[in-house]
Amino acid sequence: ADIFEYFGYDLNLEPADIVDILQKHNICFMFAQKFHPAMKYVGPARKQLGKRTAFNLLGPLSNPAGVKNQLVGVFSNEFLDRLPAILKRKGAENIMTVRSDDGMDEFSTSTVNRVCILRDNKVLTNAIDPEIVGLHKSSLKDIQIKTRDDAIKSFVGVLDNTANQEMIETTALNAAGGLIVGNIVSNFEEGVELALKTIKDGKAFRLLEDFVAETGDISKLEELVQ
Repeated sequence: ADIFEYFGYDLNLEPADIVDILQKHNICFMFAQKFHPAMKYVGPARKQLGKRTAFNLLGPLSNPAGVKNQLVGVFSNEFLDRLPAILKRKGAENIMTVRSDDGMDEFSTSTVNRVCILRDNKVLTNAIDPEIVGLHKSSLKDIQIKTRDDAIKSFVGVLDNTANQEMIETTALNAAGGLIVGNIVSNFEEGVELALKTIKDGKAFRLLEDFVAETGDISKLEELVQ
């Protein structure tokens, strides 16, 4: 939410407006507290606890868009196969859950990643080694950020291909997972190749420019890339 808010995206948009944005740009942001008002009472308690709770799982389970295909990061291996099974009962078709061996609830290029895939009503588990799919092994310190400003700059840096190799390749690996569940590619090698090409040829950044120009303040983006 911080990145969208920084660029001027209205987190309190009405559902109809969000649908328009999604149809035009193929991306949108749905603020949980807008669609599930009770969540605003949970936020302060979650911050005080300072650790992952069941609410980290409720997002994918209560997605207001009712998506059929979804890539979901989980904070514990015990939920890798449980979450797809639950989403399957809710009508999901292609689901991929992921947790990296270094403890991230997303794909990491510093270690092996455990995934569980729901497809064709079958649930399969697999291990994805970033080096096997054509990427370089990294270290977590290469992608760690400490502040909100660092996060925003790194986000833009990845999309305009000026970030470090580790950040770009970690993003590409995560994008590959999304491309697989979206039926755009059939495997991680193809997904990584497509994601890296989209970044390197400038298409990813142009999509960001169009999105920010339409939904926020383009001058905020221009300040970061001068």
